[in-house]
Amino acid sequence: MLHQGPITTRSRQALITRQRFALFGALLFAATLPFALRELLLPDPAYIHTSRISLFANVAAVILATWIRLSVSTFPGTRSGTIIAPAIAAAHGVIIALLLMTRLPYDRLGIALGFMFHLTWIIALHLTVHRRIRRRFAVVPCGVVDHLRRIEGVDWKMLRRPDLIETDGCDAVVADFTADLPPEWEAFLADAALEGRMVFQVKQLSESLTGRVEVAHLSENSFGSLIPARGYFHLKALIDFLAALVLVPVLIVPMVAVALAIRLDSEGPVLFRQRRVGQAGRPITVYKFRTMRSIDAVEDERAAAMTEAEDHRITRIGGFLRRSRIDELPQIINILKGEMSWIGPRPEAAVLSTWYTGEIPYYRYRHVVRPGISGWAQVNQGHVAAVDEVHAKLQYDFFYIKYFSPWLDTLILFRTIKTMLTGFGAK
Repeated sequence: MLHQGPITTRSRQALITRQRFALFGALLFAATLPFALRELLLPDPAYIHTSRISLFANVAAVILATWIRLSVSTFPGTRSGTIIAPAIAAAHGVIIALLLMTRLPYDRLGIALGFMFHLTWIIALHLTVHRRIRRRFAVVPCGVVDHLRRIEGVDWKMLRRPDLIETDGCDAVVADFTADLPPEWEAFLADAALEGRMVFQVKQLSESLTGRVEVAHLSENSFGSLIPARGYFHLKALIDFLAALVLVPVLIVPMVAVALAIRLDSEGPVLFRQRRVGQAGRPITVYKFRTMRSIDAVEDERAAAMTEAEDHRITRIGGFLRRSRIDELPQIINILKGEMSWIGPRPEAAVLSTWYTGEIPYYRYRHVVRPGISGWAQVNQGHVAAVDEVHAKLQYDFFYIKYFSPWLDTLILFRTIKTMLTGFGAK
């Protein structure tokens, strides 16, 4: 959409919006300030060694947190600031774990102050500066670019002539590289690149802003490769299995409590079992806590597999379990069996998958990776069942497959926590 009226652009606040400014401030407040306060307020020669170790530990945590945030920020959905606290907590947690493993002496007060000052600085910077900034892109008016106007939260400036002066105040230049560009516009893009301006291909930028891959026909040009990165593919399976082994003892008590609550709330089995489609189209039995009343045999199996908003079959405790996603916890069994992952496209009921495959081209391609308990579509769209909604869900699944990486999984993990707390998209 085109924005009317005054805007705040990065070029007008160039220094304060740069990552180097955020990093410098974090090093100052999270590392140098706790060390200085410790030395000035509580000077003790016996603790000088531990204070210096804490100083270097806080520096390492700041650098690690910045790396995590920058790595994840290449994906959409991070401008809300939801990644800030988890990234900082994870970075400081890793450094503390290393200190404990190496048995190095450290100043607990200095480490605690470093974490608090780091978190305060980044959140304050986000609330006062970054959240108020609206991205602005200059668009070369050639090829397929008109659909960009429908992407909200961004200002699109359609260029009238190939003049770099017109791009002042814009974050980057966007163009359709597949279009037959006139020579003057090709020269304009070359000049923009030579001046150090960011120049994006319209398709990749659109995917980054929406989190969806719109596929007209499945091709190598669309995905780069039809097979996700194999190295991370196998590493992810190992991480899934080890995480499940570690979490089983932790989750067993709350899961038993949930099982007892289900038995007291309504008649029927504690677990709900359903045949779904897994990786490579193989059928799997997915386990969930039962959240609906048992029903007799139905004529329309496809309709029975769908859950509507305010569905009358949902039990009292079932509504809470579905909103919080606690009903998905038994799928840790599927992870231990190697059938599912913590994160990936949600496995669809077999009857619905057969229907979608016949209605939506290339629907089966989503089975190229292991299905997950949570996924990119779930944290962006929520639960859907209608064919038109599933088409949009498929575009989210394709985005996940195309950008399959540990950083995208990290972002989904953080946003899943938010989804569990808010109940977003539950039915």
